[in-house]
Amino acid sequence: MILRIGNASGFYGDRFDAVREMLTGGELDVLTGDYLAELTMLILGRDLMKDPSAGYAKTFLRQMEEGLALAHERGVRIVANAGGLNPAGLADALRALAGRLGIPARIAHVEGDRLPPGPDVLAANAYLGGGGIAACLAAGADVVVTGRVTDAALVTGPAQWFFGWGPEAYDELACAVVAGHVLECGTQATGGNYAFFTGHDPAVLRRPGFPLAELHADGSAVITKHPGTGGLVDTGTVTAQLLYETAGARYAGPDVTARLDTVRLTQDGPDRVRIDGVRGEAPPPTLKAGLCRLGGFRNEVVFVLTGLDIEAKAALVRDQIADALAEPPPREVRWELVRTDREDAASEETASALLRLVVRDPDPEKVGRALTGAAIELALASYPGFHVTAPPGKGAPYGVFESAYVPVGEVPHTAVLPDGTRVSVPVPPGTRALEPVPEPDLPPPLPPGPVRRVPLGRIAGARSGDKGGDANVGVWVRTEEEWRWLVHTLTADRFRELLPETKELPVERHVLPNLRALNFAVTGLLGEGVASQARFDPQAKALGEWLRSRHLDVPEVLL
Repeated sequence: MILRIGNASGFYGDRFDAVREMLTGGELDVLTGDYLAELTMLILGRDLMKDPSAGYAKTFLRQMEEGLALAHERGVRIVANAGGLNPAGLADALRALAGRLGIPARIAHVEGDRLPPGPDVLAANAYLGGGGIAACLAAGADVVVTGRVTDAALVTGPAQWFFGWGPEAYDELACAVVAGHVLECGTQATGGNYAFFTGHDPAVLRRPGFPLAELHADGSAVITKHPGTGGLVDTGTVTAQLLYETAGARYAGPDVTARLDTVRLTQDGPDRVRIDGVRGEAPPPTLKAGLCRLGGFRNEVVFVLTGLDIEAKAALVRDQIADALAEPPPREVRWELVRTDREDAASEETASALLRLVVRDPDPEKVGRALTGAAIELALASYPGFHVTAPPGKGAPYGVFESAYVPVGEVPHTAVLPDGTRVSVPVPPGTRALEPVPEPDLPPPLPPGPVRRVPLGRIAGARSGDKGGDANVGVWVRTEEEWRWLVHTLTADRFRELLPETKELPVERHVLPNLRALNFAVTGLLGEGVASQARFDPQAKALGEWLRSRHLDVPEVLL
């Protein structure tokens, strides 16, 4: 038996026509969509404040105007976390849509993830597992919408239903988690955001197809895509996605803790990668929860500095703004000078640098008129060539994401079946507290030889991302010789040297020999999370590419 599960969304705002592509492009049993990121929960929380009937991903409802009929014709079940903060509301809207279209779709939803909010909290949600989804499918649901479940639960739920896996089928569930993690970000598994994209025909990567997984009862899977779609699936694209937003060898979830250090990837033909060997352990006794709250108000002004004396121009305007800001000044005032300028430049734009001022404060007035007025009044009284990239505006609210953990028994995981019956999903029969995996034995280093100073990215790929205020960077290589060099060279200390932003931060290195990969977890790099926009790249999406651009002495034998 094979269960074919596809993905049609990696985030709220992904390619709209992917649902049609996946439903018409080839054989499929279940179509999933991931619509919820940390930032999305904050957006939906603000929507819900304005309209109690909102709080879900409206894009999904529009996609179902065509998708319900296509799925019904082909016998494909649909599972999506588009319910956000209001899965019951989305389920009702889908029933109304199905009625208008004359489609006998049985709609179910999963709830119980919402936690009691605290002061200034817009959304507080625990990450549920796949048990509620499995119960809904077993009751005959054609469409299951959820609130905050783990991204991988969109795959573990259908797998539990289809194969009848019990809660202690840890190895099988762990493989489903790995497959779900590969699928969750859509085209990132099929050549999107891929470090080695220049080694492939640009026409192939212009429009990557969305991925699907063929799950087997023995706890193995194959990652592939529909025939004739763009992009590629190879061990590199799958490795990159496996490293995305993970950390150590133990990848914990509410269904199972998957051991990423046991994953084996093999090329199984063109655009087919086999996953096997995955081992699982009992899940931890707590569920991760995400808390989204208002952090205050922020504003920014970007000054353009052109030509000569860039540093002196920056110093002048900084002093002038400091004198003009209200007393006391905003709680946080942050300046960044980005040297995009070139000497003797052929265009004004390439002769210019950007000086970015960001302010934050609980009081919107302190980051509103106090800032914009001070900047505008300098227009004729500051450095030569004074101008800004956009007219300064009013301060805007910003959000903060925090992680918390709650005992699994305190969260009422509930499946609401198509007939309205409410079924309580039992807690796992056993749990296991998380603990670090000892570092594995390392291969011998390469023998000494001539080296050449080149960018790390000449031989290594990387993929980076965010988890709240923390960032991770996964780095992998493609051959055993490259691995012998990388694992001995790229230590946590060397990582800090190459990325000076991380120099004073905790950096933890995790070794994954089966993937020839290192995963670096950086604590605190992103401040209070993406919604707070604490740095230039607030989700650390390009942190790995910065690392790949840094120069190291690489053995010539590898080049």
